[in-house]
Amino acid sequence: MKTSTAAHPCLSCGACCASFRVAFHWREAEKGSRYEVPVHFTVDLDSHSRCMKGTESKHNPRCTSLRGKIGQKAWCFIYSSRPSPCRAFRASYENGYENPRCDEARRKHGLLPLTKQDWKAFLKEGPESRPR
Repeated sequence: MKTSTAAHPCLSCGACCASFRVAFHWREAEKGSRYEVPVHFTVDLDSHSRCMKGTESKHNPRCTSLRGKIGQKAWCFIYSSRPSPCRAFRASYENGYENPRCDEARRKHGLLPLTKQDWKAFLKEGPESRPR
């Protein structure tokens, strides 16, 4: 049995959760929906959309589900029930490709963009050490 020593790079980041609006169709917050995003963590945007509380502001958005300190130890309080935009967002080089939005969020919070090297040790650990 492998013992994981390398943490997923996102678990020491959280920058995307404090940089962008997280908007999604209102049905994702309905009881019985695929992800069932906790409605008390969301706000209405319009008749078709909701967003995660804290991300509705253009200036200094920060999702209320984000816990910990950006750039040190950060995690999503509702990870298993997070909305589709969060599930679709990939860190730079997580899937082998750069994500300019990830780089932008990290820079905004004084962090360097992720590189292929940042993933090298983590990927050696195997799938059991991955949070996704």
